[in-house]
Amino acid sequence: MTVNFEVAEGVGTIRLDRPPMNALDVATQDRLRELAEEATRRDDVRAVVVWGGEKVFAAGADIKEMQNMDHAAMVRRSKALQDSFTAIARIPKPVVAAVTGYALGGGCELALCADFRIAADNAKLGQPEILLGLIPGAGGTQRLARLVGPSKAKDLIFTGRQVRADEALAIGLVDRVVPAAEVYEQAHAWAARLAAGPAIALRAAKEAVDAGLETDIDTGLTIERTWFAGLFATEDRETGMRSFVEEGPGKAKFR
Repeated sequence: MTVNFEVAEGVGTIRLDRPPMNALDVATQDRLRELAEEATRRDDVRAVVVWGGEKVFAAGADIKEMQNMDHAAMVRRSKALQDSFTAIARIPKPVVAAVTGYALGGGCELALCADFRIAADNAKLGQPEILLGLIPGAGGTQRLARLVGPSKAKDLIFTGRQVRADEALAIGLVDRVVPAAEVYEQAHAWAARLAAGPAIALRAAKEAVDAGLETDIDTGLTIERTWFAGLFATEDRETGMRSFVEEGPGKAKFR
């Protein structure tokens, strides 16, 4: 398998395993979609880490494979490519990317699908597709611009340049920079902390933020209001409020 899946402490780790650079060929893309659907479906998975291993996250698409595709072939393939990444982005649970080494092209686009990105101090990220006479095709033009703003996104996409971890942190492309040896440990700890939280409320929060960004403020407020009121029907809401009243804040144990 080019991608593996393991679950511990309520955290599912989607682990890219296609040495040496975790190139994202068609089989890997399809496997990512399958595992995203599995993580969504499984009740024992309450948060997800996407990891490429200790040396590299993913250095991009499999260029040799793509070189053999003509226009008609890519017309047929491009939606499946995007759908694989969108499946990761739409996992209705917290998702953190643990980024080591290179996260370029499709690798950067995969990291963009997470809710939170922890990067190694040796990480390099970028969208170098322009150097191939292309543009990002797995969501990079859309998710990157929404994350860092259109001007910074155009800088990276137009030039194809790579950014080191410190610059990625400064522009908001990653959320935390840690020593390379600690990337997975910290990503798993972040995910495990959220895995112990109220699952339905976390799902509601993620959907409200993500869906709200795609629409106008009034529609976004309607999404928020609907979820907010709906959570009053959940056991987690009862547990959380009862614990707050009886024990004080932050002590609730959610099932």
